[in-house]
Amino acid sequence: MRDFWCSTRLSVLFSLGFIIAGCSTSPIKEPNPETVAPLNVLSYPSVDAQLGEHLYPEEKPIAEKLSGVIEESVRKQYSAGSARRDAHPKAHGCVKAEFHIVDTLPETLSKGMFVPDKTYQAWIRFSNGSGDPTHADIKRDARGIAIKVLGVSGKKLLEDEADATTHDFIMINHPVFFATDPARYLSFMDDANSDHFYRKLLIPFDLGAKGTRIALQTRSSRISNPLQARYWSMVPYQLGIGSDRQAVKYSVRSCSNVVDPIPKEPGHDFLRDALRNTLQRGDACMDFLVQPRIPSSMDVEDSRIEWKEAQAPFFKVATIRIPRQTFDTPQQNEFCENLSFTPWHALPEHKPLGVTNRLRKVIYAHISRVRHEMNDTKREEP
Repeated sequence: MRDFWCSTRLSVLFSLGFIIAGCSTSPIKEPNPETVAPLNVLSYPSVDAQLGEHLYPEEKPIAEKLSGVIEESVRKQYSAGSARRDAHPKAHGCVKAEFHIVDTLPETLSKGMFVPDKTYQAWIRFSNGSGDPTHADIKRDARGIAIKVLGVSGKKLLEDEADATTHDFIMINHPVFFATDPARYLSFMDDANSDHFYRKLLIPFDLGAKGTRIALQTRSSRISNPLQARYWSMVPYQLGIGSDRQAVKYSVRSCSNVVDPIPKEPGHDFLRDALRNTLQRGDACMDFLVQPRIPSSMDVEDSRIEWKEAQAPFFKVATIRIPRQTFDTPQQNEFCENLSFTPWHALPEHKPLGVTNRLRKVIYAHISRVRHEMNDTKREEP
């Protein structure tokens, strides 16, 4: 029983990082002011009522408290010079890629960086979701993909990196998040970070029945190759500006239906091995998909609700070509670990929507800065 709840805690707390959940609102412990760095001065995102957004009570102060709680967790887990990401710290590899927009893209999807027949360079990081960087790849877990597209001109939404020429897409291999209410997530974080085991028993009550079920489903996957999994953004994004703007979600999947079997005796890092072996043999291909919201009543705030493909189909927007390469070098691995990913590295035409994304703006920027400060490394976009 203890292993079950500890496993649930780790998968939920670290695999999905900044998700919102719960059903009780017990007080959260205030972060220790001696260890918490000042928050970046970033404006809290406004909501788009036309697209169905609405603020939850006390969202901004909750985001700041969550940043402090997660910072304390990172400082407790890692020493100076060795800090890792609080979520998805174990990478399978960071690879170079081309992100080519299809040349027959309809006008309704040709917005922002989705310029028909345009090719961008990109970096892609594949990862496990567990907050334990020593987690064996064969263990059930969420799997992530983070895409950093290069050479995207135009002012970005993140004020302190408005002139960056990068655009990020972040996804995992499950279509929904496990929760939605930021105040309830505070209760969850309080219980998950408590030193008292009995507090862990409250986590399912924090998440509620639906949230607990989704969390367990999310961390239950096994994959044989990061290039062959399907990934979803799980939360929505704006597409376009002006009166014709719409809400969409993203997905990435392999261009091929071939799925390798899981090795009979998998090594501790067999997903890195699979990625390395695939790219030593030749190129890899993935499709980047966009799912326009149909009908408009589909929820943009409740990240537990899936937009069913039968009602709202995905459309291919780009082809991701990952050329044959050698990526597993000390220099490239270090470069990859120093990268920061946030959905707010984006043009206004691709503004992140919903409460999870609004919290992410504050939390991702703060924890990235903490990690780089602990490691005495410069925080900059490529």
